[in-house]
Amino acid sequence: MSRRRARSGLAALGAAAVLVGGATAPAGATRAERYVSLGDSYTSAPGVPTQVDANCGRSNNNYPSLTARKLPMASFRDVSCGGATTVEMWKAQGTNPPQLDALTRHTTLVTLQIGGNDIGFGEIIATCARLSYTDPTGAPCTAHYTAGGTDVLARRIAAAAPRVHKVIKAIHQRAPRAKVYVLGYPAIAPDKGTGCWPSLPTAAGDVAYSRATAKRLNGMLRIVATLSRATYVDTYKPSIGHDACQAPADRWVEPLVPASPAAPFHPNAAGEQAMADALLKHLARPGRGH
Repeated sequence: MSRRRARSGLAALGAAAVLVGGATAPAGATRAERYVSLGDSYTSAPGVPTQVDANCGRSNNNYPSLTARKLPMASFRDVSCGGATTVEMWKAQGTNPPQLDALTRHTTLVTLQIGGNDIGFGEIIATCARLSYTDPTGAPCTAHYTAGGTDVLARRIAAAAPRVHKVIKAIHQRAPRAKVYVLGYPAIAPDKGTGCWPSLPTAAGDVAYSRATAKRLNGMLRIVATLSRATYVDTYKPSIGHDACQAPADRWVEPLVPASPAAPFHPNAAGEQAMADALLKHLARPGRGH
């Protein structure tokens, strides 16, 4: 009886071990992801070789593509597109269907980088550049956007917050199994000092306002991501010292006249790699995401 009980006990332990082994992946094993990338031109990487979608300015060496090469992939779809706002998540952009249409119930990983165009990124760059030539040592852009005591760009950022939340909510609804990562934007202007006019066509007195606006936008994305059951990935802090005013070998964002293949005021290949590195650090954390 004693031996029988011992054998039964060992058999039960063996069965339990098999069950546990079946339920838990071996150390170091990682599931194959079904990854969908959503976003604007900072994601698509216009000008960065090699361009695979001229309509969207999309590179196969942007940060989603670089990230996908480092992970076990069951599938990968990058539908990021230059000029995208939160509206294009639900609306076709040229011949490209709504970005959210790329999601399915089988999607396991989603990255999102959006909001810059919602606050008028292109218009802000053009306006501040034009005004900088009227007063390169002053602060004409700051005066323009804060006339009457109201910070127009701060208001735009606040107005964009519920739209970004709506996008993340839609991602969770369409891809309930997915872990969602929201990437911020890297630095265009130096984190200190007065810039490098005219390579970065921002008047000396406007650089602080430009910097504060970028940080305000990223701060909004961080808060919205956290409140929307997503994980925020900071790409600004790693980019300090790699802004558009640095030497070509050191910068991750190109100035008015790029020295590397990239659109002006957009990440170059090194910048896309840096954003991929920031994302991969998050993906490597135990219990990552939501």
